[in-house]
Amino acid sequence: MLKHGAVNEEALIVELQREVRAQYDRGKYADALRIAEEVYSLDAVRALRYICCTATTQARTDNLLLLGAINFQLRNFSESVFYNQQARDYHDAIRIEPQMAEAYSNLANALKELGDYPGTLRFYLKAIKYKPRFGDAYNNLATAHMHLGQVSDAIETYQMGLVIDPGLVDAHCNLGNLLKAQGKLEAARRCYLEAIRLNPAFAIAWSNLAGLFKDEGQLSTAIAYYREAIRLCPPFADVYSNLGSAMQEQGNLIEAKQCYQTAIRLRPDFAIAHGNLGSCLLTSHDAEGAVRALRHAIQLEPNFPDAYNNLGNALRSLAHMREAIACYRTALRLKPDHPHAYSNLGTAMRDRGLIREAIHCNVTAARLMPHFAPAHANLGSLLREQGQLDQALAHYHQAIALDPDFAEAYTNLGNTYRELCQFEDAIKCYTTALKIAPGLAEAHAALAAVHGDGGNYEDAIICFERALALKPHFPDAFAGLLLAKDAVCDWTSRDAHFQYLAAVLEAHIEDAGTPLIFHGQLPCVQPLEALRLTTILAPRDAQRIARRFAARARANLALSTSGVFHHHHHVLSSATSGRDKTRIHVGYLSANFGNHPVSHLLAPVLVYHDRSRFLVTCYSLAPSDGTSWRTRLEHGIEGSVKDIGILSSSDAARLIHADGVHILIPLDGHTANAQNEIIALRPAPVQVGFVLGFPGTFGADYVDYLVVDEIVIGPTKPIDTLGTPHDIDEHVLILPNSCILNGHAVEHRSVLDCSAGRLARETYGLPQDAFVFAYFGDSDRIDPIIFSVWMSILKRVPNSLLWLHMNSETVIDRLKKEARGHQVIEQRLIFSNSVPRREHVFHAMLADIVLDTPACNALDATLDALWAGTPVIALLGNTIATRTSASLCSAVGCHELISANLGDYEDLAISLAIDSDKYWIFRQKLEHARRGPTQAPLFDFRLALHQLEAGYEAIWARVVEHQRPTDIIVG
Repeated sequence: MLKHGAVNEEALIVELQREVRAQYDRGKYADALRIAEEVYSLDAVRALRYICCTATTQARTDNLLLLGAINFQLRNFSESVFYNQQARDYHDAIRIEPQMAEAYSNLANALKELGDYPGTLRFYLKAIKYKPRFGDAYNNLATAHMHLGQVSDAIETYQMGLVIDPGLVDAHCNLGNLLKAQGKLEAARRCYLEAIRLNPAFAIAWSNLAGLFKDEGQLSTAIAYYREAIRLCPPFADVYSNLGSAMQEQGNLIEAKQCYQTAIRLRPDFAIAHGNLGSCLLTSHDAEGAVRALRHAIQLEPNFPDAYNNLGNALRSLAHMREAIACYRTALRLKPDHPHAYSNLGTAMRDRGLIREAIHCNVTAARLMPHFAPAHANLGSLLREQGQLDQALAHYHQAIALDPDFAEAYTNLGNTYRELCQFEDAIKCYTTALKIAPGLAEAHAALAAVHGDGGNYEDAIICFERALALKPHFPDAFAGLLLAKDAVCDWTSRDAHFQYLAAVLEAHIEDAGTPLIFHGQLPCVQPLEALRLTTILAPRDAQRIARRFAARARANLALSTSGVFHHHHHVLSSATSGRDKTRIHVGYLSANFGNHPVSHLLAPVLVYHDRSRFLVTCYSLAPSDGTSWRTRLEHGIEGSVKDIGILSSSDAARLIHADGVHILIPLDGHTANAQNEIIALRPAPVQVGFVLGFPGTFGADYVDYLVVDEIVIGPTKPIDTLGTPHDIDEHVLILPNSCILNGHAVEHRSVLDCSAGRLARETYGLPQDAFVFAYFGDSDRIDPIIFSVWMSILKRVPNSLLWLHMNSETVIDRLKKEARGHQVIEQRLIFSNSVPRREHVFHAMLADIVLDTPACNALDATLDALWAGTPVIALLGNTIATRTSASLCSAVGCHELISANLGDYEDLAISLAIDSDKYWIFRQKLEHARRGPTQAPLFDFRLALHQLEAGYEAIWARVVEHQRPTDIIVG
């Protein structure tokens, strides 16, 4: 029997335990712990004095279990293990089996929180041994199996638990998650629905069911179920984060951002929500905000590969390439089978010009995830840049087959078709991309570009504006918009916009100091476009842009099997093995051997080379256009015209090299259809640029010389001291007259035999008694500054008008409006459609003075006017592209037509218009220049050709004599 004191103490302990249970049930765990520890102390003292009976054993057991449970709720897991172990040990001694099950289960719960899953597994199994129908233990045991990666055991255990207790809502939900991971979506759906049937207020089940619909692409349903989960459990941070993901996929970025922010407010240390917010901000083009959010996510969870991957994307968009690559590598260190990180690392490698590494990364991504469409799309882009267009098309088609809603792949497929000049197919691809993703800015910009290719600038402007509305910081679209607006003479806010463009370009080209290495993205304007942006770009800037494109051409040869050709042609005969060993073989490379200004000017030069000293071959990058211009070359060139456009760059270079070409002349420079990868392989020992084809530097170390004259080269150094100007990377071959060779004396000789009356002014709405100023160049070369000067000229010259060749009604309307803004009535502007090339000269005969555009000279229009005997007002600029008209005027003996500034330009035009004697002096000079008795050097093409050939011989002599290239003056 117990002594009397023991009875009182037992009653006190029972009363205290009731209070512990009451506080525990109210969730007041701290108060419950204080009382339970008091009971524990009383029980320890009592155990020393009294012999235990069944009642005291029961009390001790209950208190130990309560202490374990209370510490578990307070996340004092070590203490929970301590008390549950005492309960277990005590029961092992006295064998009270039903309560031993509770002790083992509680002990397992605490060990699970401490991360000891093997121990957790062992004690749940012991709990079930003592209580075989212990449903909660089965549920928890399955969870432990799941944490240990024992998925099959976890599924089987959940199913056993549900047989014992079908009402285990958690078990239904957890089993659904495992079945979903195995791809058994319908079985998972049944589990979630059963959980909801058992407990319609179970928010987790609603959230999991929503996730299933989200993965199936049924975003509206998913969003509705996520909202129901939030209604049932408003502080559910995980559901807010998942709802944000669904909103983001739906394109509702504003609400997605709000959801992520709510999740973070509910749980500030929620790393996944911070990471999702960063992804959303990046999609919203807030890269800096994305970086901050993703860095915070990583600070909260350092082992977060997706956050590192997305941080890499954000840093790459900010051009922080080194940091981006480091992030991708960290993501792969944390998760070596992360296909997205491999793919993104490949994109970064591509931006650094490391093409082989980029291809390896994307091939690895595709191997890790065979149905990973982005990897195939990236491979398509890499192969397209390498000129392997057929293989690129195959990868884009594969990407689309894997993901029919892959809008970006459709866009890049369209870009490839555009390169193949299959414009209708390109437009279909862009249109499909925009049906799938109306908010894809890149697709709008690509569609704009193809509209611009076709001269449809109004539609191009609309598409560019849509792209910028979606993605305000989109340099390529911004530059494209400004250039398209210039093409239609839309000068709204032009100065401010071009100043912003200048700042963007400076950021793009600030690291382009070397012409040898390509890294980073290309500038947002092409080198040819840069040549006419003289109001915002210095010559040095245009050179830096050209360097970037030249380096990119070299980088595009990463997959070439040829390698750069090495030449040992130090003697003439060794380079012409199997050929006539006494001639220099000159190859001309161009996509414009047809109805194009290059052929219009150069055809006689190419045909009339001295065949006793030169063998000429033309290598055409474009198929024959069937015009007489192409036919004449095919019949007149000894070495023939070879079509190489269908060949890869490597094969084309190999052919040129095998032909034994000594001097290769790439005529197209950095124009749209140039294929500079060919010359980057150096198929000829010497490669020479031509101002006539591209009025600027190549910016490449694989072009040795640039053919210029004293005028176009500029006043950088006196001609007697030489020294290549700092904004030209090539050495210069300086011809004594104009470097703009032409065959007008042959091609347009009929002009000398006809009178101006052959065409009547009235035919074009030109009054016979008016003084006609004319401009026959393209509309995109007109800017507000020169147009203002033209209007001032009209106002100062009575009975004068301005005649322009314009086909676009939009351009005509805008120029009329601009004229009215200058207080010039629109009737003083006469517009007529452009005419075929052979009629240009006759039109020039109807004008009194032709006005040139200083920002970028209209070279062929100036040449036509001078041959027609019509004076041209030229302005001497500070770049090659702004000095070609001055070169032509100088070579025809009319230096006085060259102005030093816009004020002189305007005054000269006016003085010639109002001083007929002075005007006719220039007409007579031009008449003598055309007819002779001594023809001006500009029109003496045989003399010009002879001087060019002397230059070629001087160039080749240095090769034969083992000398490096240097500046050469032809006497």
